Amino acid sequence: MEQDKVLTAGKVQKALDWAYDKAVNGVTGLDSAQEIAESYMKKGGSQVDCVNALIRWQNTKAGTSGFVTGLGGVITLPVALPVNITSVMYIQIRMIAAIAHIGGYDLKDDNVRSFVYLCLCGNAAKDVLKEAGIKIGMQFTRSAIRNVSSEIIKSINKAVGFRLLTKFGQKGSISLVKLVPLAGGIVGGAFDGISTNIIGNIARETFITDLGETSMNDDYQHMS
Repeated sequence: MEQDKVLTAGKVQKALDWAYDKAVNGVTGLDSAQEIAESYMKKGGSQVDCVNALIRWQNTKAGTSGFVTGLGGVITLPVALPVNITSVMYIQIRMIAAIAHIGGYDLKDDNVRSFVYLCLCGNAAKDVLKEAGIKIGMQFTRSAIRNVSSEIIKSINKAVGFRLLTKFGQKGSISLVKLVPLAGGIVGGAFDGISTNIIGNIARETFITDLGETSMNDDYQHMS
């Protein structure tokens, strides 16, 4: 039905939750975010080195049209979203979650989940935080993310949902070229390297604290 093709923020949020669950808990034939992270961590080097190598892999291996096409049998969603959108969402969320795991974050934590979603917004992430009522410094810490209130988390999720809905467009039959910065320049299933790098870099800034944790008291405060 035509109504089924209309995207809503609710459908986007449901797709995000579904993709996150599959990325973290794994699906048959595909490594989970934790497994990918562990494979890079075993190679040694700093957290930043591991993450940079992961992002480079995402740009090359996971960026091929064959990889995305191969997800067709796995990426099926009980929401009326095109498989190309859900495939992109799954791959990007898995990359971000893997980066968070490398940073020592608990992927089962609802706050961590929300900040993974936030990274999907790329350079617009800080704008989303402002919309959710947070003033943001340059870097988060585990303690800060853990201490964000449930009300703020709900606001972040809502803001992300609406932001991605705007990127996707109102119809299910969207053009992937319009998904900037989430997946800009996707043609024939191939990822645009610049866009993937943006999302990866935002995730690295958010979840990697290679120089050690600092107090978050000065990093953010709830806006009045």
